[in-house]
Amino acid sequence: MNFVATADGQLDIGSRKVRCALGPAGVVPAAEKREGDGASPAGVWPIRRVLYRPDKGPPPQSYFEVEPISEDDGWCDDPADDAYNRPVKLPYPSSAERLWRDDGIYDIVVILGHNDDPPFPGAGSAIFLHLNRPGYTPTQGCVAIAREDLEELLRHARPGDAVEIRS
Repeated sequence: MNFVATADGQLDIGSRKVRCALGPAGVVPAAEKREGDGASPAGVWPIRRVLYRPDKGPPPQSYFEVEPISEDDGWCDDPADDAYNRPVKLPYPSSAERLWRDDGIYDIVVILGHNDDPPFPGAGSAIFLHLNRPGYTPTQGCVAIAREDLEELLRHARPGDAVEIRS
């Protein structure tokens, strides 16, 4: 099953549509996605695994591997680094995004299989499905939805399922 996110800010969860946020630069073809461009890459991105903050609640119910986030967890976003688009431990000598955030958007994070097999430097990193900010303000290229919607999606998702981003 594909959970389809569209440029008009909707995500299909089974027979239900929920509100979502995407990148401020809209949806671009995956071949045109570049690091830091603020665009969400069009395509079908397999669900790889789930991360969560253990101090913000129990692990979500899921058929996928669910791992707790630690305060020193990060994600490398430096295209010149060998760990590009991979998890790293902070502090890290190259640019890396902190996963343990004060704004709560990564309290539950679904790792999507965008540019990861293997990663191509500069083609975009850290494309996740995560929790939305108040008002569904744009992401940096990810898909963001409400916590209850993400928890519902994870209860229904099975190995082999994916998030599809469409323009």
